[in-house]
Amino acid sequence: MNKKKGYKGIGMEGMIAKSYAKNTQKDIVEYRKHAELVADQLEENDNVLEIAPGPGHSSIELAKLGSFNITGLDISKTFVEIAQQNAEAENVAVQFLQGNASDMQFEANSFDFIFCRAAFKNFEEPIEALNEMYRVAKPNGKVLISDLRKDVSSKSIDEYVDSMGMNIVDTLATKLTFKSMLKSRAYTKAQLEEFITKSDFKKYRIDISPMEFSIWLEK
Repeated sequence: MNKKKGYKGIGMEGMIAKSYAKNTQKDIVEYRKHAELVADQLEENDNVLEIAPGPGHSSIELAKLGSFNITGLDISKTFVEIAQQNAEAENVAVQFLQGNASDMQFEANSFDFIFCRAAFKNFEEPIEALNEMYRVAKPNGKVLISDLRKDVSSKSIDEYVDSMGMNIVDTLATKLTFKSMLKSRAYTKAQLEEFITKSDFKKYRIDISPMEFSIWLEK
């Protein structure tokens, strides 16, 4: 039996990953906001896991906000290398590892808090990924999954991308990516609830903003 690759679409390796990392740096304000949201949920020395951190911006910004034990797990070897380099450049301690969200190498009950930003829609096995988050979370541990809404409006996408301050070419390309590729992969609230009810999680809520869903789960 062939093992599933763990993600939808083209793999984020090599030049594709490097180009993505360069573009996301322009959205660093949003990464900082997300890091602050996560930090508000944490206690000193908590064990934190970010799933699919990509270039590592959220975890790196989080590391600047407190004394936390942060690990990032990404299926892309290139992203792991870029994220580690970024952490070293920012002089923060974050451990980045390569691995699959639906088959993690961590022991059960390892993390106080788990988060995943803008990547859940790309997982090939969303229910298995949820079950793995449940397994590696500590008793009463919390999970935050933030991702694009399937029903996001073109206006909301335009306003979000315009706020990033990119040049005209990058702005148009980013809007096209959101409207054609990313939105097509995104889930509805009903789909997300179906995944959750089929997983090991019993406690959850879904918050809605113009751009995304924020799914709060508790073990």
